[in-house]
Amino acid sequence: MKNLLKVLRYAIPYWGFALLNILFNILSVIFSLVSFAAVVPVLNILFKLDKPMEIRPDFEWNVNAIKDYFYFEIGQLITRYNELTVLAYICGTLVVVYLLKNLFRYMAMFYIAEVRNGVVKDIRNALYHKILILPLSFYSEKKKGDIISRMTTDVQEVEWSVMSSLEMMFRDPVYILSYLVTLFILDYELTLMVLVLLPVTGLIIGQIGKSLKRTSAKGQIKMGELLSTIEETISGLRNIKAFNAIDWANRNFRGTNHRYNRLMVRLYRKRDLASPLSEFLGIAVSVFVIWYGGKIILEPGSTLDAALFIMYILVFSQIINPVKALSTAIYNIQKGAASVERIEHVLAAEEVITEKQDALPVKEFREKIEYRGVWFRYGQEDVLKEINLVIPRGKSIALVGASGSGKSTMADLLPRFYDVTQGEILIDGVPIRDCIISDVRALMGIVSQETVLFNASVFDNIAFGLQGVTEEQVMEAARVANAHEFIMEMPEGYQTNIGDRGVKMSGGQRQRISIARAVLRNPPIMILDEATSALDTESERLVQEALTNLMQNRTSLVIAHRLSTVQHADEIIVLHKGEIAERGSHNELMALQGVYRRLHDMQALA
Repeated sequence: MKNLLKVLRYAIPYWGFALLNILFNILSVIFSLVSFAAVVPVLNILFKLDKPMEIRPDFEWNVNAIKDYFYFEIGQLITRYNELTVLAYICGTLVVVYLLKNLFRYMAMFYIAEVRNGVVKDIRNALYHKILILPLSFYSEKKKGDIISRMTTDVQEVEWSVMSSLEMMFRDPVYILSYLVTLFILDYELTLMVLVLLPVTGLIIGQIGKSLKRTSAKGQIKMGELLSTIEETISGLRNIKAFNAIDWANRNFRGTNHRYNRLMVRLYRKRDLASPLSEFLGIAVSVFVIWYGGKIILEPGSTLDAALFIMYILVFSQIINPVKALSTAIYNIQKGAASVERIEHVLAAEEVITEKQDALPVKEFREKIEYRGVWFRYGQEDVLKEINLVIPRGKSIALVGASGSGKSTMADLLPRFYDVTQGEILIDGVPIRDCIISDVRALMGIVSQETVLFNASVFDNIAFGLQGVTEEQVMEAARVANAHEFIMEMPEGYQTNIGDRGVKMSGGQRQRISIARAVLRNPPIMILDEATSALDTESERLVQEALTNLMQNRTSLVIAHRLSTVQHADEIIVLHKGEIAERGSHNELMALQGVYRRLHDMQALA
């Protein structure tokens, strides 16, 4: 029940639709009971088991008075017309009553579709926004597939739990109780005869669902788009955060999710039509049997008790679905409880990278970046130890060292992808923990070794996260990045779709698109994380030239394995096992005959 309440809180915004669902369910039950209550007395009079009253009784609000008055009216009809004509009228009335009953049942499902899909949409939106703002450390402990599973499979399980619980609470118990009382009154031996009729309705029900195939296929396609967007988000989360594109990504996902939501609403409305329509058709068949059986009974010498027979068929056929639905609902709620817990685990995850309520705005970078006594720990392991470094405005600082020495971690601390364990990082003397996170990241452009591009046009990838960007501005950024020429050779130029992760381009081209993205933002601080390490010689030359253009008049923090690319840096910081082992210019470090010289000589031999 606790897990159910966690889910149902998402249904609060849709309380109006829920009330309409309850209203139409009640109307459906009323019409069902009225139709059953009318069958036996009508048939008893028609088949001469009871004599119709000749004197009009006084109408009162009690069962006997209503029964007597109903008998009198039926008797008047029989007197005025013959029995077969009255039977035909009554059969037609029953068809109308059942039509209204199933219409109201469908309307109840029509409105519950908004609740059902709205709740799922809101849970999925909440999960997506959560994965955008959770720190990168959260994903070092989780598999992407598991996160995607929580947003898809688990949310789908919750959807069934919500729907089943609503049906269980608002409709099925009333149906079951009403029909069960009636069945106790009737003869249980007629069950064997009912089983003869069930295959007839079963054949009709089997023909109902074919029209759902096209809509269902579209739903699967849209779900694929959602999964693709989610996977791209998790893979490119570093870039989304670095380029302050959380709002852009959130809007993009919400748009896709909204379109999927509307498609699924139509799908469920079509699917929900199958049950009441199949029931109506089944009742229509039963009414035909009533008419045909009544015709036989009215023949002289007939001994068949048709009233009890037809009444039992009607009641028994109606109790099957709610009993089945109730048992399924209980199972689905139990099954969905685990999914609710998995979803809550993500939604309740701690947002380690938090922003103070009185955080300071940072709109420009004037003087320096300072790492002051910085320590950082992964689990129980110290990755950085007592880092003290000042990066003056306009200077280029290179970080070198063996793999695992802490270079990338040191760079990731600057845009607050992680927070320091001890010490602080300051921009112009202000600790970045005291600043607005989006303002800090807006000061920085990041070009990493793993270029993350999205399944969109070249223009959209370069303008990533920015609003109101013109094509001329994008083209100018591409020229600085040495990308304009190859972009113009594409089939549709800047509007060419580059495929998933930019698979339609080479590694060097993807990297230059990434550089153009950083150029367009025109940040005062650049972080270059081994931006040329995975490229061939020709691509490296073009990318290195683009990086040189990018670093002009900017403060740069450059991470590199290839020492040849950082020899002209203003200062080279050599990291060894998380500590600053050496620092100085290329010539100064070579003269020390220490760690830097050893790394340089090893690369020269390679």
